[in-house]
Amino acid sequence: MAKSKRTNSGDGAALDMTPMIDVVFQLIIFFVVTMRQEDILSHLDAMAPAGSTNTNPSEQLDLITIDVYNPRQGGIGLMFNQSPVSNLEQLDRAIERAARNSKESTVMLRCTSDSPHRLLVQALDLCNKHGMKNLAIFTVEVK
Repeated sequence: MAKSKRTNSGDGAALDMTPMIDVVFQLIIFFVVTMRQEDILSHLDAMAPAGSTNTNPSEQLDLITIDVYNPRQGGIGLMFNQSPVSNLEQLDRAIERAARNSKESTVMLRCTSDSPHRLLVQALDLCNKHGMKNLAIFTVEVK
């Protein structure tokens, strides 16, 4: 008797890829979580900024503080570099002296929540009058 040959109909076993994709994603997550930050930072090609060679303190910029507050016991409600100011003319002269030294100095205006808006605007006008352009305005808590 002759043996009959089987014909392959093409319906072989199929390989399901879903579990393999799940394993690959879990391996990626594992390696990302266990990677040390030093390994990442040591391979970055970033140049740090050069240090300042300016060591002369007279060439460094000064910080000028102007405090604007609500005067409870009289006065105008202004302080220039922690010293009370009795009127706007005195503040004008103090800002003028500071502007003669350096117009690049930073002027920090610190206001309380109950300070008169008028005083802040007048102090800003005086800074503008003398060419002080580096201004920072902060609100501070009253203690």
